[in-house]
Amino acid sequence: MSKPSDLIQGTLDLLILKTISIEPKHGWAIAKRIEQVSDDVLQVTQGALYPALHRLEQQGWIRAEWRSSETGRDAKFYSLTRAGRAQLEKELAQWARLSNAVEMVVRMV
Repeated sequence: MSKPSDLIQGTLDLLILKTISIEPKHGWAIAKRIEQVSDDVLQVTQGALYPALHRLEQQGWIRAEWRSSETGRDAKFYSLTRAGRAQLEKELAQWARLSNAVEMVVRMV
């Protein structure tokens, strides 16, 4: 049986992009929001999250800005760029196509 933290390959980028599309968040808050919205089914480790954030920033899909967090500590807050919004739309379309295909196979009689 898979562990709750197992993510389908390639979905982490989508989850990050969607999470910060609503409002900028720092890394820990991104991970916590994904966990919260998924009812603790999805758990993003720091070892997966920060390399993904770095990769998304290098691709120009997100930008980082140092700000004070809710605890008063400085943290990098991530937000979508225009290119990131376009990529999010592509990722959402790909996810819909993939999840529909999996659903058809799982439900076949």
